[in-house]
Amino acid sequence: MQADMHTGGVVTATNLAEFFRGALRSALADQRLAVDEHTEHYVVNMLTLFARAENLYESTPDGPRLKPLAQIFADALEASSATERDLALQRLGDVSLFMAGLFARGFARRLVDVDYHIAMGGRAYDALASSLERGRRRALAHVFTELAAKFQPLVDALGEIGDAAYVYSHRDILRLYEIWLKTGSARANRILRSLGIEAAPVELRTH
Repeated sequence: MQADMHTGGVVTATNLAEFFRGALRSALADQRLAVDEHTEHYVVNMLTLFARAENLYESTPDGPRLKPLAQIFADALEASSATERDLALQRLGDVSLFMAGLFARGFARRLVDVDYHIAMGGRAYDALASSLERGRRRALAHVFTELAAKFQPLVDALGEIGDAAYVYSHRDILRLYEIWLKTGSARANRILRSLGIEAAPVELRTH
């Protein structure tokens, strides 16, 4: 996670890290998704870090707030150094993956939906990988390349972790169908089938 690009350690809640490691491995197996061990380690550390609200939200005069993705992207564009730009891109990718994976149901009826987070996060990781390939930290580039390439399936895997205590019912069908249409989520499709719904693309008719 961000600890891997900084000096010093970040993960202090060892038990929480172990929980996320086990949950992620189980979810990846269920999703039939293979990732490099370094990528797995990164995602586990990211989940552990963001489990503490002060690491996810930023302090403002109005209290803790989650900075909009567009603003984080602007921070990257306006960065005064390559290091600041890379950190902003990393933050953009991390927040996008965390929110899209664990809180996709909460995006319903909002202006910014899960597909926006997937697009922004995937592009941020891809840009970060390209930047690191040209710098001294190229050993990390493969992690961000894989995160970019497998962003949507990883969102599905994190969604399984977030839904561990949630039981889907027929009241969730419309939202699941919407997520499937917008992202192609294999997981959403499987849940729809378990509820007796065979998802099919909407055909647009022209007159």
